[in-house]
Amino acid sequence: MNIKKLISIAAAAALSTPAVCGCSKSKKSEKVVNEPPVPIVEEEPETTTAALVTTSVETYPDYPVTIPEINKQTTGDFYEAEDCELTGGLKVAAEKDNFSGEGYVTGFPADGKTGLTFKADVPSNQHYDLSFNIAASRITTCRLMLNGVQLTDFTTTGGGKFTQITIQGVFLTKGGSEITLIPDGGDICLDYLKLTDNNTLSEIKYDAEGKPVNENAAEAAKELLSFLTESYGKYIITGQYAADSDNSELDLIYRTTGKYPVIRFCNLKVPRGSYDESFKDIDASADWYKNGGIVCASWYWSAPSGKSSVRTEETDFDLSKAVTDKDIANLTQEEIRGLYGEGNISEECYSLILDIDNMAGQLSSLKSKGVPVLWRPLPEGSGNWYWWGAAGKDAYKWLWKLVYTRMTEYFQLDNLIWIWNGQSSSSLVDKNTYDIASVDIYMSDEKDYGSRFYESFAAIQKFTGKGKLVAISECGSLPDIDSAFRDNAIWSFFGLWFGEYLEDDKGEYSEKYTSKETLVRTYNSDGALTLDEYQKIKSGETLSVNTETVTEPAAEEPASVTTTASAQ
Repeated sequence: MNIKKLISIAAAAALSTPAVCGCSKSKKSEKVVNEPPVPIVEEEPETTTAALVTTSVETYPDYPVTIPEINKQTTGDFYEAEDCELTGGLKVAAEKDNFSGEGYVTGFPADGKTGLTFKADVPSNQHYDLSFNIAASRITTCRLMLNGVQLTDFTTTGGGKFTQITIQGVFLTKGGSEITLIPDGGDICLDYLKLTDNNTLSEIKYDAEGKPVNENAAEAAKELLSFLTESYGKYIITGQYAADSDNSELDLIYRTTGKYPVIRFCNLKVPRGSYDESFKDIDASADWYKNGGIVCASWYWSAPSGKSSVRTEETDFDLSKAVTDKDIANLTQEEIRGLYGEGNISEECYSLILDIDNMAGQLSSLKSKGVPVLWRPLPEGSGNWYWWGAAGKDAYKWLWKLVYTRMTEYFQLDNLIWIWNGQSSSSLVDKNTYDIASVDIYMSDEKDYGSRFYESFAAIQKFTGKGKLVAISECGSLPDIDSAFRDNAIWSFFGLWFGEYLEDDKGEYSEKYTSKETLVRTYNSDGALTLDEYQKIKSGETLSVNTETVTEPAAEEPASVTTTASAQ
């Protein structure tokens, strides 16, 4: 590493704006991050291998990927709302324009407890698009239930005009199904339900390019991305977030399922105060890699200001004030400090550079240890809940480019595989600055909710193109492996969040979001790749996915549905 860059890292560590650290050692579900180190010297790669926990645990048989036999037929079944059974004060009206049939149903109370049930008789096992014609005076959230189990929720449009809202990719079995719509806190006018066969599943492809966007990527990074690309569409790679360096979450997965996840996810942070704990997570990540696993690091960036937080409402940092047309990405700290002193860049801009250089130092430590990293900065960039997304899409894209260019070109961090987690076409960055597109999926009332992710997968692939891997970078409950294969939504990998999403207050497995049965089945499914299997592949063994096709899906199998709705 160049001495000027060592000085940049040291200066960044010394000059980063002091702030109260938002880090918590509590392993709760809140998105808190742990303090990482800020190394300022290059280390020699280590060759020792630490041992994983190998205590005796219960083991389970392998589960083949089980999918129902699908008999695709063209259909366009139509169900009028006024023909349904009306309860709880619901009534038929015909005052609005542009409704079908003899009227529409209204009178839904504001308590969100009364819904309308369509009794559908579907002709075959296949994926359907469910289209509801709805008018609402204001935007209203509606819950969608299938046979008494919540599938998803969506929001209506406002304005009082009938709008067709389509939920794509719902798998229904031949015969009778009860499809219930429940508006939450608002009276809607519900006209009809239309079922049509889904034609978008076949558009999903697994043709990722597998070539790092950084032309100077290290061999280890190239090999890792190549592996992810070769596995894409064949397996879903397992992953788990660690709240801190003790890896207790990953050990809990092992004690519960007999398997370790492949990917250890962690959250890095620029320390603002004590450095006592800062080296532990980097070391834990390096150890996981030396044990034969994969490392993924996110950056939930506490704003570089006196009032520091990742959340917009908890900080006074304004990214728009940092944006500059000066080409600063490859300048030294001395040159950037000069621009700041002359008033050519703002304090906000200078503070960002200090933090970026600080983080680059931590990633340089992993580089020096020979560790390739799945690198996920600026998570959930399309939203306004984090400060890096609150100043608008242009500011977010400017910051992404600055982070990418400074780390890749100035610091020559060739060990990074870049994950863009913008989640929206409007926040899409230059395709030459990311390798993987990912989404974070948390559902209301989630528990064993099956696939339910198809439309998110399809939407991301549609605007990023088929050359990029698509993954789940965070989730609150595990994706159902069988449903993922059935729905042709085979994510590259998933990362389950820590805290209450996995364990209780005593550190034991919690079934609040994912039942033990589902966790065990997921980690022992032929469609999910675990650490022992990953290591076998790396040693040259060939693994195959065993698939069973059944005439009817298992009775307990949850149906899947998309996570978003489209208004037409």
